[in-house]
Amino acid sequence: MEAVILILTLLFVAFMALGVYAGVKTVRAAKRGVDRTITQARRSVEDTTLRAKSYGQPGVPGELAQLRLALRTSMRATQDALNAGATEDASLSESLGLFQRLSAHGRELDNDLKRLEREPDRATVATLLPGLKERTERITHAAESLRWAARDRARRFADDDLAALGAQIDLEAGALRHWTTEEPATPRDDAAGHDWTASADERTPPPSLTPPDPRLRTGYPWQKSAKPETTN
Repeated sequence: MEAVILILTLLFVAFMALGVYAGVKTVRAAKRGVDRTITQARRSVEDTTLRAKSYGQPGVPGELAQLRLALRTSMRATQDALNAGATEDASLSESLGLFQRLSAHGRELDNDLKRLEREPDRATVATLLPGLKERTERITHAAESLRWAARDRARRFADDDLAALGAQIDLEAGALRHWTTEEPATPRDDAAGHDWTASADERTPPPSLTPPDPRLRTGYPWQKSAKPETTN
């Protein structure tokens, strides 16, 4: 009896521990989902604000907003392209590592641009714009190189696979049309010993030698069922 109680107690503790573990995993997953949603919403708001500033504010503030918007758009597009390609092509892991290093420079530049947006000395900021534009172009150009290289690689693989598939289909089509390459049978002149007086039933091969084609008995979705004949 004590052994049964001990086993039941252990099972109860195990189920409780499993329930707590599952609850913690669920809470963490929900928290990660909420964090992603908040991050995406914050990014959307920032992008919308930058887009409005780049078109609505002239001078230094508008140029800073344009640089930030171009930087963020290029880096996000490259990240999405590399992450999507890495799921099917493991060789892109090195490209992802390079992009992580490039992202560090991108974040530093974005922070500098964001800080200069709040700088009241517009004249000094204006003197820094050429260097900021050069940094932005270098980073976005590197990101675009990674992005287009990954896309070209994926497209090349798709073209190669399509070419191989087309060759296999051509071979299969040729095999299905094998009867077109067979030479027609030549009639034999030697008719000696042939009984031309045999009836048609006697000349017909036995049923066992010519089994019916099973495809003729198989129905297809597009076939209509025959209507029963009505009797008067």
